[in-house]
Amino acid sequence: MSSSRGYLSSVFQCRCPRCREGKLFTQGVQLSLKKNLEMPMNCPVCGQPTEIEVGFYYGTGYVSYALTIALSVSTLVAWWVLIGFGLRDNRFLYWLVSNAVLLLMLQPWLMRVSRSIWISWFVSYDRDWREREAEVPERVNEEQSRNW
Repeated sequence: MSSSRGYLSSVFQCRCPRCREGKLFTQGVQLSLKKNLEMPMNCPVCGQPTEIEVGFYYGTGYVSYALTIALSVSTLVAWWVLIGFGLRDNRFLYWLVSNAVLLLMLQPWLMRVSRSIWISWFVSYDRDWREREAEVPERVNEEQSRNW
């Protein structure tokens, strides 16, 4: 039996990339950034380790940056089409402030989605995850685990 979730749905819902069922985070989206990024050691459904190697999630900064740029360009285009920009008024400044507020409000969610996208690039969906054991990462140092 395979998951009914597709790739994008599992990424944006922050589900395990291997089984697409288990939640990647222990709690819901929160303003407390430390609690917002708490992850179990393994997927509660299929047992897939969530930390593949020490410092694994440092690369999520690039993903977060790309998502932020994409959102900013999208809001810029939407503002330009719906409201427009002028040389003699402050509409650009209003967009800039609105965009900054939007990005600040979305930051906890963007951090999570960035991690979800990042791990999905390194862990493949396994249709038969119930029959196979999860791969144990070879480059995990228990002393340095969770040191991010």
